Amino acid sequence: MAKDVKPTRKNLMEIEDRIELSERGHGTLEKKRDGLIMEFMDILDKAQDVRGDLAQDYEDAQKKINMARAMEGDVAVRGAAAALQEHPEITTESKNIMGVVVPQIESSRVSKSLDQRGYGIMGTSARIDEAAEAYEDLLESIILAAEVETAMKKMLREIETTKRRVNALEFKLLPDLYEGQEYIEQKLEEQEREETFRLKKIKEKKEQAEKEEREAEEEAEDEVAPEDEGGDTAEPDMEQSTAGGVPGGD
Repeated sequence: MAKDVKPTRKNLMEIEDRIELSERGHGTLEKKRDGLIMEFMDILDKAQDVRGDLAQDYEDAQKKINMARAMEGDVAVRGAAAALQEHPEITTESKNIMGVVVPQIESSRVSKSLDQRGYGIMGTSARIDEAAEAYEDLLESIILAAEVETAMKKMLREIETTKRRVNALEFKLLPDLYEGQEYIEQKLEEQEREETFRLKKIKEKKEQAEKEEREAEEEAEDEVAPEDEGGDTAEPDMEQSTAGGVPGGD
C-alpha cells in the first residue's frame, strides 16, 4: 500500500487524518467489545440458572404427568388437557444492550387457578392438578429461557463482529496507514535533502561566479593603474621644458 501512495504533503495530511479517525474508532470499538463481554457474562450466568431451572421443571413435569397417567389413565389426562379454553399469550418487545437489540418476551395467562383450567374439579384428581401446575411452571421456564438464549446468541454475534472490526483496525488498517505515513515522510525528507543540496550547489556556483568576477575586476584595475602613473610623470617634464624655453626666446 505504501508504494501506491504519492509522496505529497497533501496525501500525508490525509493519512494523518485517517490515522487519527481510525485510532478513535479503534478505542471506541475496544470499549464496546469490553462492555459487550461484560454484559454477555451477566446474561451467561443468568442463562445457566435458567437452564438449570428448565431442566428441573421438565423433570418434575415428566414425573407428575407420568404419575397422573398411571393413576387416572391417558383418557382422563387427555380430557383434562383438551378442556383448556384460554391459551397463553406471548408478546415480544425489544430492548437495547450496548447497541444490540435483544427481545424481551412477556407472557400472560400461563399460570391458572383450578377454576380457570376448564375441567371440572369433581371429575379430576389432585394428580392431574399437580401435572397441570408443573407444566405451567415448565412453560414459564421455557419462555424465560427463550428470551435469555436469544439475547445471549445476539450478544455473542455482536461480540464476534466487534472483535473482527477491532482486529481489522489493529492488525490491518492501522499498520498500513502507519507504513504509508512513514513512507511519505521518508520521501519528503529525501526530497528536502535533495533540494537543500541543490540550493547549496547553486549558492556555491553563484559565490564562485561572484569571486571570479571580482578577480577579473581586480586584474583589470591592476592593468589600468600603471598607465595612469606613467601619464602623471610625463606632464611635469613637458611643463618644465616649456617653461625653460620661454625665457631663452626672450
